[in-house]
Amino acid sequence: MVKNDAYAALRYREFNIFLLVRFAMVFAWSMQFIVIEWEVYSLTKNPLSLGIIGLMEVIPAVSMALFAGHIVDQKEKKGLLLKCILGFSVISLGLFLLTWPIIVGNWSQNEILYSIYFLVFLGGIVRAFLGPTIFSLFALIVPKKVYPNAATWSSSVWQMGAVLGPALAGFSIHWIGVHWSMCLIFFFSLMAIITLTQIKKKPILNPKIGEPVLQSLKEGLKFVFGTKIILGALSLDMIAVLFGGAVALLPIYAQDILKVGPEGFGILRAAPAVGALLIMFTSAHFPLNKNAGMKLLGAIFGFGICIMIFGISTWFWVSVVALFLSGATDGISMVIRQTILQLRTPDHMRGRVASVNSMFVGSSNELGAFESGLTAKLMGTVTSVVFGGCMTLTTVLFTGAISPTFRKLDLRKDLEDHENSDQ
Repeated sequence: MVKNDAYAALRYREFNIFLLVRFAMVFAWSMQFIVIEWEVYSLTKNPLSLGIIGLMEVIPAVSMALFAGHIVDQKEKKGLLLKCILGFSVISLGLFLLTWPIIVGNWSQNEILYSIYFLVFLGGIVRAFLGPTIFSLFALIVPKKVYPNAATWSSSVWQMGAVLGPALAGFSIHWIGVHWSMCLIFFFSLMAIITLTQIKKKPILNPKIGEPVLQSLKEGLKFVFGTKIILGALSLDMIAVLFGGAVALLPIYAQDILKVGPEGFGILRAAPAVGALLIMFTSAHFPLNKNAGMKLLGAIFGFGICIMIFGISTWFWVSVVALFLSGATDGISMVIRQTILQLRTPDHMRGRVASVNSMFVGSSNELGAFESGLTAKLMGTVTSVVFGGCMTLTTVLFTGAISPTFRKLDLRKDLEDHENSDQ
């Protein structure tokens, strides 16, 4: 491999197919979440209802995460991913029917609302398996020497889906309505299934097939909590996302504060992902491995500042720029965190480590949505967003002060070790 080859991972055919599948799923999932948010807030006009959406997804995602990680490490990854996407497709079809006046014309508002919450809950179960499966399949498609580059491209595609999904959601709600927007989401999930068939089945690398569940879970937790760098990265990002979850309140900002309607809502929702996407493409050419610890701390500190600016802004384009910069700083954090996980996780434990990651970071998005909805209800929308930004800054300063090992983290040695192992 040529050093600093920005396109090293893209030279593997199955990795490109993997990226297409991941894009389709992220696009569909992020678009669906936005459409649901818009529909639920339109039904209730209650900010707490937005938090409940997150809570309904995070409860099963967290409670099932460790068990899901065990299953992922025991099973063939492509087949398991196919089942996850099929589950998502069924949920999307259900939401399509729930937003069809012909079906729910005689239903009460609460019946529709609780049915949506139920399907979101089922989506949380699917997500508990989806993240660890994708993380584990990733490692079976490319050699270890290109893990950092592949992690950058994989994260970039994730952000691309997160850019286009919310943006299209805002515009499609305006153009074709909530119901047909859900139909489009269902179509993309079917495209993901078709594309996934182009990837071959992969070997199961776990030497402990059939290991008792409790013993397997204990081993996974012991590894994560015993590896301080992984634990530190996950904890830092979890708290930052938990208290910086201002995006959950974007329907309120779009409808009641900035008054920009569904088109402005789509722009606001896409702005963070656009910033993150640009950073990720840049990092493919200029790796973030050197002084990774300080870069991660600085990125999350900047994220907190941007959230505070967004919270107090009453000008649409100032809000857009603040969200864009929050995405750029979050993109740096994501690339570094994914690189740490890929480089320092043994192959046979990827499912379990990814499941703990989903508990720490992935689920903190939904917990952050609930926290934002609850604090907005208690102290007002603007105050709750500024409070979240302040808590993020406090977390970064505390972590930097008590963890000199984390501040000095440099990933170049890990990369050299993996390159030598592939030779």
